Formats: sequence, C-alpha cells, structure tokens
Amino acid sequence: MPPAKKRPRTYDSAKTRAAVLAQFGHVADAVRGLAPDQLARPTHLGEWTVADLAGHVAWIADSLARGLDRPPAAEGRLLPHDWPFTTVALAGKISDAARETLTGAPVPELYERAGARLTEALAKYGDDHVLDLWIGPMRLGDFLVTRTVELVVHTDDLNRAAGLDIPFDRQALAACTRLLADALAVKAPGGAVEVRIPPFAVVQCVEGPRHTRGTPPNVVETDPLTWIRLATGRTEWAAKLDEAHVSASGERADLKDLLPLMA
Repeated sequence: MPPAKKRPRTYDSAKTRAAVLAQFGHVADAVRGLAPDQLARPTHLGEWTVADLAGHVAWIADSLARGLDRPPAAEGRLLPHDWPFTTVALAGKISDAARETLTGAPVPELYERAGARLTEALAKYGDDHVLDLWIGPMRLGDFLVTRTVELVVHTDDLNRAAGLDIPFDRQALAACTRLLADALAVKAPGGAVEVRIPPFAVVQCVEGPRHTRGTPPNVVETDPLTWIRLATGRTEWAAKLDEAHVSASGERADLKDLLPLMA
C-alpha cells in the first residue's frame, strides 16, 4: 500500500500577519536612511541597483494591498509550497509592474505609502479572502506565507548589497524556511533523504528506501539562511559543502540537481 499523502503544513495566521508587517517594517527602517551612493550600488540581481531592490520590496507590500482591494476570485487552492514553482515565468511581468507603480517616488515615500496601504488592507480582510493573482486564485492566509519568503530573501539581498544589517523577524524566517523545505519535498517526493534545517524545519524527500527509525542513512543539514540562499539560487551547493555550511551524508544526500527551487 502506498504511503498516505502528507497533509499540507499549517501556519498560525496571527503570527504570519505579524511577521509580514514586522519584516516589512525592518526593511523600511533601514532603507529610509540610505545615502545616494548606497542606493546606486549594484546588486547580484542582474542590472538592479540597491534602489531598484528597495523599490521592489515596497512594491511587494503595495501590490498586495492593491490585490486585496480588487474583487475576490473564485475559490482556489494553490498552496504555499506550490508557489515557488510559479515565480520564474512571471519575473519579467513583475519587474514591469513594479517599475510602472513606483517610478519617480523617493524611497521613503514609497515605504510610507506602501506600509500604510498594507496595514489598512490586512485589517479589512480575513484569511479566506481569495486573491485573484497572476498565478491563479489563492487564499490570503496562504499567500501571506509566500510574502515571508519575498521579504526575507530580499532582506538578505539588501544586507549583502548595501552593507546593511537588517534584522530577520524570527517568525518570518521560520515561515520562509519551512515553505522552501516543503517545496523541496514536493519537487522530489520520497523518504530516502532527511533534510534538517534547525531550528525550523525537517522534511523527507527523494525516491528510495524510506527511513522509519534510528539515524537516517541519508541526511542533509544546514542553517536557515544558507538553505534560503540555496533554494533561491543565491549560492551554489558545492560552494556551501566546501565551506562546511552544509553537511551531507549518504549516497543519496546530494541535492545539487534539485536546486535552486526558484531563482
């Protein structure tokens, strides 16, 4: 008999909402004080400057608020762990939309406007409100989990590009780590490899003999930030193995062909 299908992970709604607002607030506090020379610095994201990246984070909040004010979609069930696989095809469309929305406004003004809109919109709508997204209908409660990924990943991008030390809200970091771990399990279902990302996530993946008790024969372990960078294409598997930021034991514990999950 095949194993029972694993139930999707659930997330605490109040904690997720607080995490999204907190992480956006951390970024807002940091980028408001950036000098022109810092805003002009390049990033590792193609042609984007720090100013472009900061504007994109403001657009994440602004676009969510705008989406909530549109008529709701029919009931849909796109889940958080499905979302990473939808992003690459929309990258160009998202960049164009962000550019059109944010052109000409100073960074502090962008964040003031976007933050106010987001706070007001989230107070009006419950988790079961269905957003009509480019990727398909999705419950607000589920979509907010994906916003932790966007905000945490781009916080890390800004820290690296602008020499900042923007803090990570613990709940946002946890939700981001768990969503990306679950996405790996969706991409490579199975029970042959156990992936550990303490203190937030443990998942089993990859076809092969399923481990049931004792120490698993195939184990991958890393820290949350390294995992997030691997899953989003910010760093490479081999490099992190060489630097001992990833440990991998067992003949099946090689994830290089499964990463990144999104880029």
